[in-house]
Amino acid sequence: MNQQAQITDKYELDRGIENHLEHLKPETIRAEIDAVFRSETGSRLKAYMKTCVHCGLCSDACHFFLSFDRDPRYSPAGKIRQTLWEFMKNIRHITADHIRKAAIIAYTECNLCRRCVLYCPFGIDTAYMMGVVRRICHRLGVTPLYLQDTAHSHSAFMNQMWVKEDEWIDTIHWQEDDARDEMPGLRIPLEKQGADIMYSVIAPEPRFQADLIYKAAILMTVAGVNWTLPATPGWDNSDMAMYSGDDEIMGRITRTHFEAAERLNVKKIVMGECGHAFRSVYDTGNRWLGWTFPPIPVIHAIEFYYDLLVSGKITIREKFKDPVTFHDPCNIVRGRGLHEKARYIIHMACENFIEMTPNREHNFCCGAGGGVINCGPPFKNKRMQASRVKADQIRKTGAKVVITPCHNCHSGIDDILHHYKIPMTIKFMVDILTLTMNKPVNGTGDGL
Repeated sequence: MNQQAQITDKYELDRGIENHLEHLKPETIRAEIDAVFRSETGSRLKAYMKTCVHCGLCSDACHFFLSFDRDPRYSPAGKIRQTLWEFMKNIRHITADHIRKAAIIAYTECNLCRRCVLYCPFGIDTAYMMGVVRRICHRLGVTPLYLQDTAHSHSAFMNQMWVKEDEWIDTIHWQEDDARDEMPGLRIPLEKQGADIMYSVIAPEPRFQADLIYKAAILMTVAGVNWTLPATPGWDNSDMAMYSGDDEIMGRITRTHFEAAERLNVKKIVMGECGHAFRSVYDTGNRWLGWTFPPIPVIHAIEFYYDLLVSGKITIREKFKDPVTFHDPCNIVRGRGLHEKARYIIHMACENFIEMTPNREHNFCCGAGGGVINCGPPFKNKRMQASRVKADQIRKTGAKVVITPCHNCHSGIDDILHHYKIPMTIKFMVDILTLTMNKPVNGTGDGL
């Protein structure tokens, strides 16, 4: 069997990976690996590599390892040994085939979910190490095609869906018109100077899920919030370049987001229901820019909804009746600790809440985060296989609705429900809140 057939046996060929491999020379590979090790990593990576004793305690934390019948190649330590370990120990002998294997493992067999970190006795951050592998692959031009296309969209339009500026504004006007059927006095304020809040979304909303903007506007209006949206680039808070290894574009995206908020002179940024975008803005992106803290306070939608409920700015009219379960998104639970605030909202708005097991920071990843879903169709079958343990976890709840406040989780779990034929639907938090909260009888709101 020739090499091409062997590759096809394992996965569908990805042009973003394959097309660049033939041009890679050994000296180029060595130079890029050496450049990343010398100028972009340091004592952190060295400490992790020297500390790992290959005990295997991280293995049972990984949904890939569990879903692929405990194959040691899919354990977190096993993935590091096949990639970064090889780069460090055999830098002079790394070939294009090594880079192909490393790219497939780093981009499509690890969600950077950090569940394994919880179970490592030394707290080794495997996600960080896999990010180093992705960075090397990116610098070599070996990135899955669909993921690279998304990063190019960020570069061209500062959003991940190739949404042009006039299309964004048209979508806002369209959603405002639709929302006025329910609340005649509603406005979606664009470019309002000095508002308390700049609300930001991710680009799939205007492209595919514009009703979420409508629902956010209803929530803001009922709560009497002084808010705005930017009309210019900076409205999209997503950041797939963070996952492709293109740190330069990641930094541009984060800077553009905060520059929009500074230009509008707002007091705070409220980010819509997305996990990876939140991590990029409050953590990864701003650190790449050299900022100790974000220049403007930024909170996730979960914190915002929680504050509105606790303060009484929104109240619940009638609880959601169907039994629901909750998926804890990695980046806002393991990464930010918002699990209890999320549960407060659910208990306030839902009559019958059933926990997944395990839950909170121990919850299994949805299988879509970390940019894995953005690697596209060539790797979807593998992603569904790797989600078997997640499918079992969801099915066992017996709920009718899965709630998750993250776009990647929403898409990933939707794929799981269809693939494993689980008779459930999936909703965002704002879906539940706008269904259950009190709204003015006359359809008007204050604060705008």
